[in-house]
Amino acid sequence: MDTIQEVLLSHGDSVTIVPNNLTVIAKYNDLVVGIANVEQKKYGVQFHPEVDLTVNGMQIFRNFLFEIAGLRANFLMANREQECLNYIRSHVKSKTVLLLASGGVDSTVCAALLRKVCSPDQLIILHIDNGFMRKNESLQVVESLKKIGLKVIHRDFSDRFRYARRRRPEEEDGADYVSVVSPTLMETVDPEEKRKIIGDTFMEVANVVLKEDLKLELNDVLLCQGTLRPDLIESSSKMASQHSEAIKTHHNDTNFVRQLRARGLVIEPLTDFHKDEVRRLGLDLGLPAELVNRHPFPGPGLAVRVICANEPYKAKDYDRTVILLRIICSFSSPTWHLSVLHENVRNTLTLEEVDFLKRATKEYVIAGHVLPIRSVGVQGDGRSFKHVAALSTDSRPIPWPVLSRLAEIIPRICQSISRVAYAFGPVVKHEIEFITETTLVPFHVVSKIQDVDAIAQKVLWDSGSYLSVAQMPVILIPVVFDEDTVDPAFPGRKHSVVLRPFISNDFMTGIAALPGKHIPEEVILKMVTEIQKVGGISRVLYDLTCKPPGTTEWE
Repeated sequence: MDTIQEVLLSHGDSVTIVPNNLTVIAKYNDLVVGIANVEQKKYGVQFHPEVDLTVNGMQIFRNFLFEIAGLRANFLMANREQECLNYIRSHVKSKTVLLLASGGVDSTVCAALLRKVCSPDQLIILHIDNGFMRKNESLQVVESLKKIGLKVIHRDFSDRFRYARRRRPEEEDGADYVSVVSPTLMETVDPEEKRKIIGDTFMEVANVVLKEDLKLELNDVLLCQGTLRPDLIESSSKMASQHSEAIKTHHNDTNFVRQLRARGLVIEPLTDFHKDEVRRLGLDLGLPAELVNRHPFPGPGLAVRVICANEPYKAKDYDRTVILLRIICSFSSPTWHLSVLHENVRNTLTLEEVDFLKRATKEYVIAGHVLPIRSVGVQGDGRSFKHVAALSTDSRPIPWPVLSRLAEIIPRICQSISRVAYAFGPVVKHEIEFITETTLVPFHVVSKIQDVDAIAQKVLWDSGSYLSVAQMPVILIPVVFDEDTVDPAFPGRKHSVVLRPFISNDFMTGIAALPGKHIPEEVILKMVTEIQKVGGISRVLYDLTCKPPGTTEWE
């Protein structure tokens, strides 16, 4: 391997003193990122070799496992399939199994595994429409599962979800029901609260179907889930780590599910798998490629792709963040040359980054604005919930490589920003200080996100670019651009739309698909044109953020 490698180094802590029996084998500037005792065959790294963003991470593992540890590569995907089948067989025996099928690859692979072990009368496959599915998606999911020979029960519980509340306290896993502790889902703005309400409501309505249709209780069945390793890591499940911090609650790892798990009522055959491995397993099981390669879709659906807010958000250091963003976007301007903050930014950057900012900001006029909303991110292995920065320019063609590089630099310098997006259209001239008050109450909000999502997904599919990206979330944000003044007592009713084409194999890390490089620019521009025809849309934005610091989803 070359002596210089591109790796993901995201930890906030660092090694300051190396023990005498270890030597430094890798550094990033002055940081120690690799140590070893070659004679004892002991090696340690500070970066993440297991993720996509470490370009030669798999080769690092191969070198260690086969060249240093002397192991042999004799464990195949067929062995893992057999392990899954043995796991299911040992837990199920003669019990009835309930599988909540979303139509995604994880639950579909679980269904294919269960079908190999269980008799048809042992298996209950239930698809629940929570009211936040994509346009017409529930019917498409049921039809696709029927095509592979699965008998699916389909129930629409849209109203039940809208009025659902979370009835479980946070302090204790497995606590008994207590008095209502949350507003209804339609009134909720906090993304974690939305996820928890939806996750618990899935279990409640599944129990309704069991009782009313099948004359069973939830305690009478085993719940099978397509939970993957990243789900458990991001939810801070003790199954994955005793010390990790929650990034976001997955609907398959709520307190309700953890209680069932503790009672031995949950089976999860894929908890040691990542998404790319599940897809390979699905193909080995004979599933159609169109099902296996289907883009992931969050369990809570479009409910977590609508950024809800009842007031503008401004972090404590908002004013400082606004100035820092302006300094970065106009780095070469003489305006800043006597500024202490400009000097601080300069000292934080590498020489190459300083040179890039000087050249880029001389060639292009780029405006940067701090949006008064928050999105979820991941920084230093922990959850962040911070501002979004919007970049805009009149330069054409759009300088995508420059914007992408700014998206790497800005979150590192501006500690209150974890996500950067480009706003299509002319340069934004005014600060955005107000929002469109948004919850899931107005049905036109849900209809709006369904409409714009359907447009974007159709353009992506029709262009032949669907498999060029791993996922493309479409997000509705409560932001209105291009208004000189807004009456704070009566903010506008418009929203903006964010496109998030994303490239990843393991979904632990990934990069934003860059127009003109990973996906044709004309495809994205067509999406923008079509979406802007929908009523109530202010602007379309394009998320340029890698993971980390931004998660794949905005909530």
